[in-house]
Amino acid sequence: MNLKLYHFMPDKLNLYGDIGNVISLKKRCEWRGINLEIENITNTTGIKLSDCDMFFIGGGSDREQAIATEQFSKIKNEFKSAIDNGAPALTICGGYQFLGEYYKTADGEKLAGLNILDFYTESINSKPRLIGNILVESDKFGDIVGFENHGGRTYHNYETLGNVIIGYGNNDDDKKEGLLYNNLIGTYLHGPILPKNPKIADYLIKAALENKYGSVDFSNINDDIEFTANKYMADKLRATLK
Repeated sequence: MNLKLYHFMPDKLNLYGDIGNVISLKKRCEWRGINLEIENITNTTGIKLSDCDMFFIGGGSDREQAIATEQFSKIKNEFKSAIDNGAPALTICGGYQFLGEYYKTADGEKLAGLNILDFYTESINSKPRLIGNILVESDKFGDIVGFENHGGRTYHNYETLGNVIIGYGNNDDDKKEGLLYNNLIGTYLHGPILPKNPKIADYLIKAALENKYGSVDFSNINDDIEFTANKYMADKLRATLK
């Protein structure tokens, strides 16, 4: 079986080791005998989203986010259609934020987003950045661990990845993290997120396979190392609550 992943703007959107998510997807496909072709997209002119099976968008600064939004505006309608039709995507921090209506900077400048999904993000000058290790309890993925560092606070009514036990998540009000819409995942977890949370990686891979091939025999692989890392961090963070 073969899959293709579009990695958008790897030259601009790669804060805090986000490319590790692409490496994780590649290895987990390889271990299952799946050939994952990765195409780096730095310019969206002329590309066809129908040519790929999943997408990855990493995080970036406000400047890089604005540049990426300009590039994505060229394929906005096609991208929205792909997401509405269940194309799996992982979007991190800035790559998550610009899918919404707007991002308001700490200086009050409102940067237009793609408005693909109904949410917004605001950075409030009088409030501190949301930084640190994070633990999320998820009905779908179990314990999710990672690291967050963002000034923006995101507000929406979509399904989330789960409840924040330690850390902040989307904002410092509702104790929810991320967004799950069809097979698109938006999250503030850097680190990167996938190596320590293999259930999320497998969710994306399985969705891509099923979209392309229909029902598939999705084999288990040995995740002892990954789950040990996940449990170590989850236990360490929960211990701070005692």
